[in-house]
Amino acid sequence: QLQASGGGFVQTGGSLRLSCIASGSTFGINVMGWYRRTPGKERELVATMTRSDRINYADSVKDRFTISRDNAKNTVYLQMNSLKPEDTAVYYCKYTNLVNGVLNAFWGQGTLVTVSS
Repeated sequence: QLQASGGGFVQTGGSLRLSCIASGSTFGINVMGWYRRTPGKERELVATMTRSDRINYADSVKDRFTISRDNAKNTVYLQMNSLKPEDTAVYYCKYTNLVNGVLNAFWGQGTLVTVSS
């Protein structure tokens, strides 16, 4: 189970910080990350971070967004700066874990980010 928060309305150039707390089947969490979807488009990767701190960003958010995580709290964050209207989307958090050789993926319910021009 994932609980995301921090979405909202912001003007161009503003900042928001998203948080996502994992609970329940959290044993063996490896990758935690953020994805987003806008109407009419496929869900796309925003940023992911492995337990060993390997990070991957979409080109469109590099140098503006920062992903971080607190493994002790099973929480992942996304600091979003210099927001643009094209960042408007529903943002979803996700984590994967490996239990008994089975890779599982868990998605949050999404939080809406709206950036006005």
